[in-house]
Amino acid sequence: MNKRSDLLTYIPSLDGIRALSVLAVIVYHANKLWLPGGFLGVEVFFVISGYLITLLLLAESEKSGTVSLKQFWLRRARRLLPALWVVVLGVVVFAALFQREILGTLRGDVVAALFYGFNWFQIWVGTSYFTSFEFVPLRHLWSLAVEEQFYLIWPIVMLVVAKFGKRRLPIVSVVFFGAAVALAIYTGAVYQPGTISTIGDTPEQFMSLFGQSVSRVDFLFLGTLTRSSGLLLGAALAIWWRPWLLQNSRAGASKLFDVVGFGGLVALALMMWRFQTVIEGTDAGTVGYDLLFQGGFFLTDVASVALIAAAVHPGSKVIAKTLSNPVLVWLGRRSYGFYLFHWPVFQFYRRFAGQGLTPYEFVVLVLLALALTELSFRYVETPVRQGALSRWWAEFRQPAYGAQLVRRQRRIVLVALASVLPVFGFVSLATARVALDEIAQNLSDNEGNTVDVLGSGQSVGGDATSATTVTTIAGQVVTATTSLDGQVIDVLAIGDSVMLGAANVLTRRGVTVDAMKSRPYRQALEIANFMKSVNRLGSVVIIHLGTNNTVDELTLDEIMVPLRDVPLVLFVTVHVPSEVRQSTNNQRINELPAKYENVKVLDWYSVALAHPEYLYSDKIHIRPEGQKIYADLMMQAIGRP
Repeated sequence: MNKRSDLLTYIPSLDGIRALSVLAVIVYHANKLWLPGGFLGVEVFFVISGYLITLLLLAESEKSGTVSLKQFWLRRARRLLPALWVVVLGVVVFAALFQREILGTLRGDVVAALFYGFNWFQIWVGTSYFTSFEFVPLRHLWSLAVEEQFYLIWPIVMLVVAKFGKRRLPIVSVVFFGAAVALAIYTGAVYQPGTISTIGDTPEQFMSLFGQSVSRVDFLFLGTLTRSSGLLLGAALAIWWRPWLLQNSRAGASKLFDVVGFGGLVALALMMWRFQTVIEGTDAGTVGYDLLFQGGFFLTDVASVALIAAAVHPGSKVIAKTLSNPVLVWLGRRSYGFYLFHWPVFQFYRRFAGQGLTPYEFVVLVLLALALTELSFRYVETPVRQGALSRWWAEFRQPAYGAQLVRRQRRIVLVALASVLPVFGFVSLATARVALDEIAQNLSDNEGNTVDVLGSGQSVGGDATSATTVTTIAGQVVTATTSLDGQVIDVLAIGDSVMLGAANVLTRRGVTVDAMKSRPYRQALEIANFMKSVNRLGSVVIIHLGTNNTVDELTLDEIMVPLRDVPLVLFVTVHVPSEVRQSTNNQRINELPAKYENVKVLDWYSVALAHPEYLYSDKIHIRPEGQKIYADLMMQAIGRP
């Protein structure tokens, strides 16, 4: 009887595919402008995992007639857990030492990560995977959670196949393929095109999950079921494309395999280059990328199947040889650790998920991530896979005398010393208070200083006042409120979270601020039309939008229709690094004064670029010292310094 290792030998070309896939993901995570569809590398990983895991289980069943669940799960644990624990431990200790303010919000992420439920944790609590302004050093673990959940279920499926369906493997393969197609259809059916906002504004973009309202896009992108299409296609391929059977294939060397493989590789490259990021800001607001959910993932899976099929077939020469080069194989063997380490390294440096890296920063941080990956691979992952822990424990249980006892005591002391930081980190994590970061706290503090003119003059913060004036009398801060119902608003400022952060400063200068987080540019049109209809437009309207979405020329022209009789309309340029819309929006804003006599432009982009000290670390929102400059520049621009 052949051993499993005789059936399934090492296939270096698969490590080459892994290497290219992880590089695509890492480039996307570094700066999504460089490779907008680089996140599809994760989908390629899913197909590879479905293929390889099914091959392993098929080889075992052909050898012994069954599948050992215990041995499979033990092998997976030895392969996956050590590096994961190192990363989670490193994140906790680093945060406890240098960024203690995030420990409270990090606690839930750590628990979800350790139990491989991070994808469902994100879906359930609504911390969207696509938020650009959050610090989430473990966000990338959602994909590993999907794979681990698959590893828990799949050996049971293959055990049933080994016992009852061994002679019906072609039918089983068709079932797997059909399930993959069904999931792709389900994903397209559940997905809802259109603007994505809050559940109150866009209820169609939310769905019920065990009584909890969750985002459809988050459910489809992060959910185990909806992301299993690639895993199932890989499993279906494994049944038809077993390497030990291909060795006897009559096809021999054939250019067809290289053509198929090259076609799959080109298709993946084109999709990664041409596909847009999952969530994008458009003129209408934040929307999902329709093509991705309506067949895009499945196209990626099919292209991955073509590439894998060619790479593992002995008749393939060029593709297999190219993918098996030493550099790609070296990286592919470490792709799991590289994926684990790169994201925390990126995040602890830049703090915010959406902040793009420069090429120099990218090179330095990737080298650091690779160094950590290699250390983990050599001194943690490989020893554990080779049974070092079992040998150490067996040795430790044996009686020790003399020099051997001294060495053991020294090791115990070293382990105790090495445990100090981890214990400190996890105690800090467990006892930390949940607190908002400085940006979120600033925005929260300012919500009471704004009005919602479309909401009958109610404040965004929720009280019954419509305008708030903050003054200082005898050293005490006094807040006075005034109803705006029926009154002309002399200076009305319309903005998003950037303006919201400076609402208290603007209010003290007599400006009525209507600003809220994630506001699309087109909402300025709604506000302008409403204020025009009730004759409440005054001398000045200030508009600072475009942080969250692109604005087109038509929308700007439509906004100016109700504002044509306002003596002065001040548009403010945006500073949103790493986003294409920064240059697009600013170009269109700067063209307005040539078209409308009552329009002026305040070039906040240039100010922020010249004075990064005015901005928080996300390079978008404004620090208190910058807020004063921001307000002063606005008042100078409207002639009220």
